[in-house]
Amino acid sequence: MIRLLKSLFASVVLLTVISLQGCTQEQTSESNMAAPLVSSDPPDLSGIWQTMNTASWNLEGHTASKMPVTNILGALGGIPAGMSVVEGGEIPYLPEALERRDQNRSDWTNLDPVAKCYIPGVPRSTYMPWPFQILQTDTEIFIAYEFGSNSRTIFMDRPGTEAPLPSWMGYSLGHWENETLVVNVTKQVPDTWLDASGNYHGADLVVEERYTLVDENRIQYEATIDDPDVFSRPWTIKIPLYRRMEDGARLLEYKCVEFGEDLLYDHLRRGYDGPKALDGSVREDA
Repeated sequence: MIRLLKSLFASVVLLTVISLQGCTQEQTSESNMAAPLVSSDPPDLSGIWQTMNTASWNLEGHTASKMPVTNILGALGGIPAGMSVVEGGEIPYLPEALERRDQNRSDWTNLDPVAKCYIPGVPRSTYMPWPFQILQTDTEIFIAYEFGSNSRTIFMDRPGTEAPLPSWMGYSLGHWENETLVVNVTKQVPDTWLDASGNYHGADLVVEERYTLVDENRIQYEATIDDPDVFSRPWTIKIPLYRRMEDGARLLEYKCVEFGEDLLYDHLRRGYDGPKALDGSVREDA
């Protein structure tokens, strides 16, 4: 009798274990089916972005310094100090190219194309102290810049193509490498500078940009500069971009042409009597 009871108890335990295993396997299977699928779509970079550094003045590390307008604007007319955004700290110029950079720097207020409201080019447009807006589709990514109302299109569906002629913003072809937008920029005119300190490039410049969305409100931006006529090797800029998050954030107008007219054409006006200060008086130091 006791032996029979033990046998029945063992059977009940065995059936219970089998039943529990079946339930567990079924729950696990249902849980796997309910798990969200990982999206293969690229991240959405759309939004208004802006840098928070002094790379527009000088990509390399620099101390605070005066500008020609400090005698009028005082402390408001100075250039803020900044840390280098160049990997390795310094731009690797060829010796003869470095001499030209120094010449540019010695008279940058008259020679910088951006001071004349010319289009800044790539990558300088990205780290100008004005915001820009990214609009993203599957086949094109459009970037509108507040400075001068400039813009460019990154073509995502034209691999292997090239532009017939150089332009101020060049020709941009993009593709995705995992979560990173990679853009190859060619055919830029040699007239643009890389910053306001005379850093420049030649006609054969190739720029590879990389936009990586680190989190919802920050992009890690990298630009590798390759121009064997000017630099001893390719070199890279690394800059974080931050999303503009205030209510009603938008691009406003900065039509800079009229701001560059005095620099370009004042000497052609009738009655010209010398360079003017900001208050309209003739500069005594000119």
